[in-house]
Amino acid sequence: MSRKPLLHRDDPSAEPLVGNVKVTREDWLNVAMDVLITDGVEQVKVLALAERMHVSRSSFYWYFKSRQDLLDALLKTWEQTNTAAMVARAEASADTITAAVLNVFHCIANPALFNTALDFAVRDWARRSGKVRSLLDRSDARRVEALTKMFARYGCPDLEAMTRAKVLYYMQLGYDMAEPNESHAHRLQMTPYYLKVFTGVEPSEEELADFAAFTEKHWDL
Repeated sequence: MSRKPLLHRDDPSAEPLVGNVKVTREDWLNVAMDVLITDGVEQVKVLALAERMHVSRSSFYWYFKSRQDLLDALLKTWEQTNTAAMVARAEASADTITAAVLNVFHCIANPALFNTALDFAVRDWARRSGKVRSLLDRSDARRVEALTKMFARYGCPDLEAMTRAKVLYYMQLGYDMAEPNESHAHRLQMTPYYLKVFTGVEPSEEELADFAAFTEKHWDL
């Protein structure tokens, strides 16, 4: 779920703004991302964003050449967060295939690693834009390739590794889209069974305990 972004000027932990600066480039991006997620790309408009932040739209042009420049920056942010995070987690070191899949599950548990709402917003955007569709297809391919290589590292033959990767990836997309109303405890209870389905292997108690500790820090309980 999208949370209203905190502007730099309202963040007590941020360095004070100086001169005539009232909002930062990051503020423009964060508010634009919030609108993209909640209202769709058609509503990402310079004047509307400026009004939300109570600033003149002229400040927009200190940071961006045009609305398209902003949209391109949003797509770059999406690729550098969601896609990069999933690839990195799939490539992370793990002693077993179940531990490797749990590394990937970190993306689900921690929205700072993988913003599910943003991913859905980009997928909706791709229905209206051939350029975004191409970027999305390339991103999906990168993610599946990383997951395929992950399964292959633990001894899966090529075709099996690709199949398991696609089952894991596309099941997770559909699962998140369905937004099941499940408690944190229930999801943890189901985790070893999901791992058995995805890998054919039973996870260890230590692996499950480590994952439970990770989720306690990040999931909304």
